[in-house]
Amino acid sequence: MKTLGLCVAAGLSLSACATGMNGGTAGNTNQNNVVTQYPIEAAMLNIYTKERSQKLAAVGGNQSASADIQVTPKGNMVFNNKPVQAAEVNTINKVNNQITNQSVAINYFTLNPLVFHGFTDSTGKYSLSNQTTTIPKMATVGASSKLITENVYSDRSMSKKIGTYNQDWSLTRDTNNTAWFCIETSGNLLLNYDSTGTSSECYKINARGDILASKVTVSQPTADGTKTVTFTSK
Repeated sequence: MKTLGLCVAAGLSLSACATGMNGGTAGNTNQNNVVTQYPIEAAMLNIYTKERSQKLAAVGGNQSASADIQVTPKGNMVFNNKPVQAAEVNTINKVNNQITNQSVAINYFTLNPLVFHGFTDSTGKYSLSNQTTTIPKMATVGASSKLITENVYSDRSMSKKIGTYNQDWSLTRDTNNTAWFCIETSGNLLLNYDSTGTSSECYKINARGDILASKVTVSQPTADGTKTVTFTSK
């Protein structure tokens, strides 16, 4: 699964994220009107499969960086010889208001239950996802789980593997009726040194799975230690 954090990090050597849509099943509350469970699957559908646009921004030192992200459903397709649905993620990266990179990736998935199968992108990369656990309809605050192991190849021939990444999710409380749903992406497990670094992509959600705000933190190794940059939705 091509996360939005990876899309932005690849273009900026920095980081990123999104905002929202309308969800489905409402979360559970207790007698004190504190939401204890949130619809994780609905949130992921809103983030990765439904049409929306988002601008993300960060300031570091004397530089400002931004990312304009557009998610567009592409309907039924065939990926890895399987019938799937697809959604395109178009990302335009800017530093000091100058375009530095534009990338297009397509995530492939099936529904009922939601399963991600991989992605392709405008550089020719071809990725196969092994979704190691089922994405729950509902999850309790404090829950976390492994999600995907992603194997990335230089092209669709799959003759050269160039990356392996692990993705996990977690759910933490924000307020009595909102929570942070986060997806953590590891560095490239095939490399001793991965200049892209790691990313944490977090979305503030309500009891319906609507995306209210977002932030992505990318941590990248440098000669002077780890550099961390956080992009927030505007």
